[in-house]
Amino acid sequence: MKRLALLLLFCSAVTGAELADVHTVYLLKMSKGMDQYLANRLTNDHVFQVVTDPKLADAVLTDRIDESFEFKLEELFPSPKPEPDPEPVKREPPPDKTAKADKDKDKEEGSKPSLLDEPMNKLSNPASNSSFGGATGTIFLVWAKSRQVVWSAYDIPKDASSKQLDRTASDIVNRIKRDLKKK
Repeated sequence: MKRLALLLLFCSAVTGAELADVHTVYLLKMSKGMDQYLANRLTNDHVFQVVTDPKLADAVLTDRIDESFEFKLEELFPSPKPEPDPEPVKREPPPDKTAKADKDKDKEEGSKPSLLDEPMNKLSNPASNSSFGGATGTIFLVWAKSRQVVWSAYDIPKDASSKQLDRTASDIVNRIKRDLKKK
């Protein structure tokens, strides 16, 4: 894990033209409110236009890439669903007397829960409620439609004070500006 962090620290994952194509960003909620500090710095330095409607964004800034992030992206930017093939008309076989007897028997027994049944109080998306694997100081800029990481940086604030969070956000935005000028 430390090697990955060092790799991200020394060489930001910039893919040439894609970073330059980003004009609008949507910020996902980050730990310690870092999203607010980044939005402030990005706006004041005129690096990207920060949007509050994710559908208007070219890219998303986040501090985690995990299953909950994937679910959130799918919620914000649903993948196009393929159109279903038209189903052929099915003809049902004539009623079977034994099948009717089995149905009547099932009705008499009632509906007993089985171990294979779906749980009744199942969460719609358990990954979105997980706090496991919290943020570790890495910020990712992800292209909204292709879901590719366009840019990333690693910078941990020394503490959770407003001054340190603002300094870290400033450092991150300066890296983005520097990488944009390389083009």
